[in-house]
Amino acid sequence: MTVTATSVDQSDQLHPRTPPTGLGNRLARLIPAATAALCGVVLYLSFPPRTVWWLALPAFAGFAWVLRDRSWKAALGLGYLFGLGFLLPLLVWTGVEVGPGPWLALVAIEAVFVALVGVGVAAVSKLPAWPVWAAAVWIAGEAVRARVPFRGFPWGKIAFGQADGVFLPLAAVGGTPVLGFAVVLCGFGLFEAGRLVFEGRRTRAVRRGAAAAALLTVAVPVAGAVAARPLVSDKAEKGTATVAVIQGNVPSSGLEFNSRRRAVLDYHARETKKLAADIKAGKVAKPDFVLWPENSSDIDPFANADAAIVIDEAARAVGVPISVGAVVERDGKWFNEQILWDPAKGPTQTYDKRQIQPFGEYLPLRSLVGAINKNWTAMAHEDFSRGTKPGVFDLDGAKVGLVTCYEAAFDWAVRSEVTDGAQMISVPSNNATFDRSEMTYQQLAMSRIRAVEHSRTVTVPVTSGVSAIIMPDGKITQKTGMFVPAYLVQKVPLRTSETPATRLGILPEIALVLVAAGGLGWAIGSGLRGRRAADA
Repeated sequence: MTVTATSVDQSDQLHPRTPPTGLGNRLARLIPAATAALCGVVLYLSFPPRTVWWLALPAFAGFAWVLRDRSWKAALGLGYLFGLGFLLPLLVWTGVEVGPGPWLALVAIEAVFVALVGVGVAAVSKLPAWPVWAAAVWIAGEAVRARVPFRGFPWGKIAFGQADGVFLPLAAVGGTPVLGFAVVLCGFGLFEAGRLVFEGRRTRAVRRGAAAAALLTVAVPVAGAVAARPLVSDKAEKGTATVAVIQGNVPSSGLEFNSRRRAVLDYHARETKKLAADIKAGKVAKPDFVLWPENSSDIDPFANADAAIVIDEAARAVGVPISVGAVVERDGKWFNEQILWDPAKGPTQTYDKRQIQPFGEYLPLRSLVGAINKNWTAMAHEDFSRGTKPGVFDLDGAKVGLVTCYEAAFDWAVRSEVTDGAQMISVPSNNATFDRSEMTYQQLAMSRIRAVEHSRTVTVPVTSGVSAIIMPDGKITQKTGMFVPAYLVQKVPLRTSETPATRLGILPEIALVLVAAGGLGWAIGSGLRGRRAADA
């Protein structure tokens, strides 16, 4: 049926359109804004400790709906609201001990990156197969956010919410960029498929090419994840190791967790001696080595003889080497260090944390921060120095790569240990300063992703919990509670083969950034040509 101008006019006369009132206009404008913020909250809900990973798909479908055909200014605002909805609840733990100021400032800055991604997604939303370009733009935004400012803050990468999801095997294909790309692509593809179905019903015409492309953007990520499953294996390739993880607990949570001199060290030594007694009683197998958390010695064992004696006694009691976490001073510099302590030889190897935490282990813009709040500069009175080399400890023939706490969020920091020969990975952490917040579960999920990404067993010794042992398939086989003393002992596989993600390194991320740049260039060029044609 052909609709003529006359029939449209008659229809308008029969059903006159009432112009929206001023209030109606304002409410109509609020709908996209409210939807953007709500979709951000839904994306947050897809992250641990919840296991509803699939909520990321409708979150991105809704994000696509609010951004489609928007001007760059509208997209910037809507993207910022989406970022606030996502990051405000996700990062609330950053203000547990220092108040809401740092939390709100961090979110305000990080949401800017999401806002700029929103502009990019809106720009490419009119291109053919736009979900591909848009998903690449999101990953490009994550790549930037992981590097700047202050060497980046990758917390909230989409991949880190997928430890329980069907897309997880893709981590072994191309790491967190490929895993995150698949999730975002599927979410955008779901919106595009729904939009085309609605459009087809309204116009009674189906654009087959566009429909096929939309279906592929949903089907290909799922099919890719299924095809990648053989890359995930728990098979031992270099024998096995029996590992013990110690969680000694802390006297109190928060910033004062180490206020009682040597208390944290004594707690970890006591739990290790309990393990030794249980070994002697035949209750548990003797481990090949023991892993303590970050900051498990709250005083420098190189500068304090009593601390060295406590560690020596614990190592001799259990009869195997212990990896100890401590803050040490060397040549006038402070380091967050892991120390391999042999029961006969004492300290033999060290690893210094390379990716130190801004505003936690060092204070950028110290004078500016001090002008705002002197208490913040007092809490971080000394800046830590960075380590320069990967840390792979040789523990009775097993090569254990050390990734200290915050480093687990950074692709390069984990990958470097595996390429340096690590047959398993340990992520010693101290989460006592964040109380019982979701932070510890978010970080634990990162370790699960890393296990699959590099096909390695990952142990997570944490001062106050949750400590865990994770198999190369990302499954947790043992874990502790929070703020309780405990130990875990398990035989784990040692692996030497490298996944495609390990071998490819940063290349998948570079490729996706180039795809994003290509899509944005195409969109900008099309817009300029359209304006010239209109002017002509």
